[in-house]
Amino acid sequence: MTTTVDRDPMPHTTGILLHWAAVYDLLAWLMMLGRERVFREKVVDLACIQSGESILDVGCGTGTLAITAKRRVGLRGSVYGIDASPQMITRAGKKARKAEVEVVFKNGIVEALPFPDAQFDAVLSTLMLHHLPRKARQDCAREIRRVLKPGGRVLAVDFGEPARKRGGLLAHFHRHGHVSLFDMIAVLREAGLTIVESGAVGIRDLQFVLAKAPG
Repeated sequence: MTTTVDRDPMPHTTGILLHWAAVYDLLAWLMMLGRERVFREKVVDLACIQSGESILDVGCGTGTLAITAKRRVGLRGSVYGIDASPQMITRAGKKARKAEVEVVFKNGIVEALPFPDAQFDAVLSTLMLHHLPRKARQDCAREIRRVLKPGGRVLAVDFGEPARKRGGLLAHFHRHGHVSLFDMIAVLREAGLTIVESGAVGIRDLQFVLAKAPG
């Protein structure tokens, strides 16, 4: 079992960088109300990930979802994760080695994905789009379409607009943004992707969009 961590020089991102890898997993658990494992399994189900497929997780954070995806695709499949934060990539590599799964983690930005055209069966984008300004979201969507195989899938998941403003200790430490379901659909359509399904994830105020590349 080999887990690769690649830190090649990369261009600058215009999105918000998160470097607090040491507490990221705890915050994710709190944000999901203790249902983070359920959330990860829900994501790979919504993305229709199958054994033997090639998967990319953009904005992979500490790698938990990429590890889950690898377990789903099995030995014949491959999983890559990219993140602009070196700290996140370092922690992701350690977690994958501990889990004894082979995932390739790269330090990179979503506006210029370090992969050739038509490489992946599916791309995952979870809780990442709200960190990007509008142009970067558009660049990211075009890059996702570029690296998808003909007929490949992209699943985007992010915080929708909350029905009411939440307070409390967690809100104080993690004032996340949001991306409306309409905006997620629009940016994927503008990139030439076809919307297959969209709606509520069923956890907090999370929304999802599943789209396909032409072909």
